[in-house]
Amino acid sequence: MSSHVISTTEFKNLKLKGRGKVRDIYDLGDRLLIVATDRMSAFDVVMPNPIPDKGRVLTQLSKFWFDLTKDIVPNHVISTEVGDYPEDCQPYHEMLKGRSMLVMKTEVLPVECVVRGYLSGSGWEEYRKTGEVCGMGLPKGLVESSKLDNPIFTPATKAEMGLHDENISFEKMEKIVGKEMGERLKALSIAIYEKGREVAEKKGIIIADTKMEFGVKEGKIILIDELLTPDSSRFWPKDEYRPDGPQKSFDKQFLRDYLLSIQWDKNPPAPQLPEDIVQKTREKYLEAYERLVGRPL
Repeated sequence: MSSHVISTTEFKNLKLKGRGKVRDIYDLGDRLLIVATDRMSAFDVVMPNPIPDKGRVLTQLSKFWFDLTKDIVPNHVISTEVGDYPEDCQPYHEMLKGRSMLVMKTEVLPVECVVRGYLSGSGWEEYRKTGEVCGMGLPKGLVESSKLDNPIFTPATKAEMGLHDENISFEKMEKIVGKEMGERLKALSIAIYEKGREVAEKKGIIIADTKMEFGVKEGKIILIDELLTPDSSRFWPKDEYRPDGPQKSFDKQFLRDYLLSIQWDKNPPAPQLPEDIVQKTREKYLEAYERLVGRPL
């Protein structure tokens, strides 16, 4: 296992297209190179400390899920083997290994496709206040972490760096992407979530909710970005699931809980993380990977 930490990349002979909260994206003409760094964000703010191996977990777990769901919808991955990448990428082989994807370019759709199978996070907050999530009425008497009768689709807008994604109604999403596209994205997102949930439950993990992104290429919907990772989903240990309160988790909720406990106001700059919080977060990501994929990273 390579243990070097990569917080940011500077590949001088490649054209940097942009940096997200976690990923550095390079423009290779008709394709993109996506590099998952070890940067960690919480509440949409990047932490000063990276989490070792995090970028490798995100890339390898996404690859696992992309392979498992390609019968539902095609995805953007061309290869995750650095030897398949263009010549210009080869000098960076060691840094790219295990944490990068060569992907097709798509026209990215400006919405986050969120599916919730359980009531948690912003969905729980909204339900507590209004009895609804994203304009959808839910049964009375649900508690925090309740399992929903059927997964619900609760889209969000994609925020600029440093701003928070905003939950929106399905009707508002349809205005953004069109009625037919909205229906397709909803159906695909729920189908992917249900397949992921079924696979994960056999491995002892509940996927409480997740968010996905899609693009369009030549009129076809393509699944992009990452898929069913601890960054984009809530993973709970199935054997410890108890409704009516927060759950133990294999995702960044552990870090969020720490940040809430020190009463950080969720505005940059983020506080320096203690070493034990960094290590425990790393362990949770690695355990999620190992349980789901069935082998160590």
